[in-house]
Amino acid sequence: MVIVAASIFINRKGLEYLQGKEQSNIINENEEEESMEVLKVNDNTFEQEVLKSNIPVLVDFYADWCGPCKMLSPTVDEVAQENDDIKVVKVNVDESQDTAIKYQVMSIPTLVVIKNGNEVNRSVGVIDKSEILDMIK
Repeated sequence: MVIVAASIFINRKGLEYLQGKEQSNIINENEEEESMEVLKVNDNTFEQEVLKSNIPVLVDFYADWCGPCKMLSPTVDEVAQENDDIKVVKVNVDESQDTAIKYQVMSIPTLVVIKNGNEVNRSVGVIDKSEILDMIK
């Protein structure tokens, strides 16, 4: 009888703990989403968000299936969060083929820096944060 009661108490406490963790994760996910400063653009929004931007734009051409793109993504996100003087956007090449073709993206990940509507720098492949920052300056 005592063992069963102890087991019920422990299981109830464990459930309360897990429920608290789930709520905590939901809050953290929402906070993370709000602080995310990378904007996804497509063929329809590229001109407005990138070419007409009054600040330099770092464009990350990627695909969901691309391993190197997944490796580079956290670094691009970090650059976006730490630099208010640039805009960072991501373009999925599978969903925005016209833009990828226009910018002659042959390999991904490709990073392109656009200032005043013109491409000023480009990098293909995974690079580190300092190299990305050097591209922008």
